[in-house]
Amino acid sequence: MALNTPETPMPVGEVSRKIGGWIDRLGAIWVEGQITQLSPRPGAGVVFMTLRDPSHDMSLSVTCYRQVYDQVSDLVREGSRVVVFAKPVWYAPGGRLSLRAAEIRPVGVGELLVRLEQLKKALTAEGLFEPSRKKPIPFLPRLIGLVTGRASAAERDVIETAKHRWPAVRFEVRPVPVQGVHAVTQVVKAVQDLDGHPDVDVIIVARGGGSVEDLLPFSDEQLIRAVAACRTPLISAIGHEPDNPLLDYVADLRSRTPTHAAKDAVPDVGEEHQRIQQLRDRALRVVTTRLDREFDGLEDWMSRPSMADPQWIVEDREEEVAALLDRSRRHLGHLLDRADADLTHTRARVVALSPAATLKRGYAVLQRADGSAVRAPDEVAAGEELRARVAGGDFGVTVSDDS
Repeated sequence: MALNTPETPMPVGEVSRKIGGWIDRLGAIWVEGQITQLSPRPGAGVVFMTLRDPSHDMSLSVTCYRQVYDQVSDLVREGSRVVVFAKPVWYAPGGRLSLRAAEIRPVGVGELLVRLEQLKKALTAEGLFEPSRKKPIPFLPRLIGLVTGRASAAERDVIETAKHRWPAVRFEVRPVPVQGVHAVTQVVKAVQDLDGHPDVDVIIVARGGGSVEDLLPFSDEQLIRAVAACRTPLISAIGHEPDNPLLDYVADLRSRTPTHAAKDAVPDVGEEHQRIQQLRDRALRVVTTRLDREFDGLEDWMSRPSMADPQWIVEDREEEVAALLDRSRRHLGHLLDRADADLTHTRARVVALSPAATLKRGYAVLQRADGSAVRAPDEVAAGEELRARVAGGDFGVTVSDDS
């Protein structure tokens, strides 16, 4: 390869030829996609079409000879899922890459359903459809996000039903294609946009039914994973009973139709008013019954003698109290008289036994200097000074030596 510098640039034609050479070395491959543009020009030997990835915003141009297309012309149209066996081709004059199809095979409904079942099993194994992942639908959402076709019957059914049930309800509508090659990317973008809206409390994805092929976008893996990642509760309302799209399994709530989705998302103001009235009536009955029961009990208490004439209890007990008081006084007087007599007798005995009484009868008590009493003559010596205590006082004495 020649040296390539700003001074020796490669001509455009040379670059295009080299790219073509690299692409020519690539082999043929099987490619699956959805036909978005089909140009079977009458009399032309080549048919042009665009093959688009249903899950991503990517497409490739495809050409094939007329005889290749004629073999499936009755089976394919714009929007059909096909598998083509093609080789990459570089158109050097225009600098365009395309695929030259040698064989085209339409993807049948049966094969699509088998693929959906395989995808369903794989996503189930990941736990995306577990009931524990389901988020509760708010009772009264502030703002409802609605993803549906522009000016569709589904949009009208949801909004009219919701406003009939709760006139103050508000919607944030995201009109999107609900079938075709752009459906998946647009629906995913709308769901993610509403999930990030700070005021949206619940999202409704609605479509009014359709064929299996028409509903394929609502079973796309990219959409399923986007819904599984939502923080906002989501209601699926595709309205197709026989074969549920995978969106029904990952949504937090599946509604049978867009009309039912509005009923599931918004309470009925009339029903709620009736329910409140029923609760008020029930509360009134409970309170009235309780008051009646308490009033009857109060009347029963008031009819008793103790409440009708409370004084009779005091009057009935007055004589009994007076008798008890008189009895208490007599008993206390007897106790005091007996105690006085006992005290008099005890005092007389104490006085009789008192040493002072003995001294009054003429006796004396001799005491030594230390205060001890003399009890025998041999306890004193001649000349010892003693104190003689008599009834009238005391005086000193001296022991003589007379024996």
